[in-house]
Amino acid sequence: MTDVFGTSHKDVHEQVVFCADEQSGLRAIIAIHNTALGPALGGTRFYPYESESAALADVLNLAKGMAYKNALAGLDLGGGKAVIIGDPARDKSEALLRAYGRFVQSLGGRYITACDVGTYSEDMDIIARESRFVTGRTREHGGAGDSSILTAFGVFQGMRASAERVYGTPSLHGRRVGVEGVGKVGHRLVELLREDGAEVVICDVDPKAIDRVRQRRPEVDVVAGAAELMASDIDVFAPCALGGVLDDDAVTRLRAKIVCGAANNQLAHPGVEKQLAERGILYAPDYVVNSGGVIQVADEIEGFDMERARSKATQIYDTTLKIFRIAADEGVPPAVAADRLAERRMSEVGRIRAVWLGS
Repeated sequence: MTDVFGTSHKDVHEQVVFCADEQSGLRAIIAIHNTALGPALGGTRFYPYESESAALADVLNLAKGMAYKNALAGLDLGGGKAVIIGDPARDKSEALLRAYGRFVQSLGGRYITACDVGTYSEDMDIIARESRFVTGRTREHGGAGDSSILTAFGVFQGMRASAERVYGTPSLHGRRVGVEGVGKVGHRLVELLREDGAEVVICDVDPKAIDRVRQRRPEVDVVAGAAELMASDIDVFAPCALGGVLDDDAVTRLRAKIVCGAANNQLAHPGVEKQLAERGILYAPDYVVNSGGVIQVADEIEGFDMERARSKATQIYDTTLKIFRIAADEGVPPAVAADRLAERRMSEVGRIRAVWLGS
């Protein structure tokens, strides 16, 4: 049984909403971790979870990650996430998405949704027919469009900062980077890496995703899976698929000097960050480097401007370097330093809300 209320103040969620609509087949969970900095913003994941318990565990972890991500991205937004249980290729429908939109609307703006695994800007347009609290919409409807554009760009900035820390230069030129997962974000990251002169090796469970990359970049190498990729001769490992890829066994196999990727919740359990540090592997905290996407969709709230959003995403480079410096100064892994920095901002800025503004 997943502990909804958490075992520490860091894990306590303000609100968890279970949503069901029998006729459309909707089964969804919306989790709001905290609203210290503002309304909770986070995407909706559409995924065929093995059980409702697995879905709940995932949405709780993702919502917490969004709170920390939004804090370090400098956004005045809290952290939330949603999951729809089902196979998007089979179960997604207009009725289901609109039913889900009604539940989002019922929260009165405490939660703002966007795209995630299994959902797209076109889906957000449908959800927005029932709710005002939707971002990540298509350009035709005044939105930011595909948020994977700045997600990949942000990861690349974090990777540049990691290279600066390890190799003394922010360039990936001549480095061999292993990208696990070349879907919405991963294939864009491959393009940025190749443009910077990096060698790239990839893997993905979807042969079509591999083919798309190879058609554009035939020089890219391919391996069978994540285990083989981590054990190969690479300088950087970029997890860009689902979370939990870095467990105890993976850390012992990993040959890269840097871990920097787009996947959420890459560490399988607490303590993995220490194992990475002990092996001399620099870990760029996932919720720091993959925040470009939320920066992109959050910009919609005041009227989307790609140049402004891209400029803000460029700051991921500086934020990542700052975290590495704090980690070195305080003698802790970067993941711990990032958590402390995010918690400090949530505490300091959130405290201001105690000032009474009147009615």
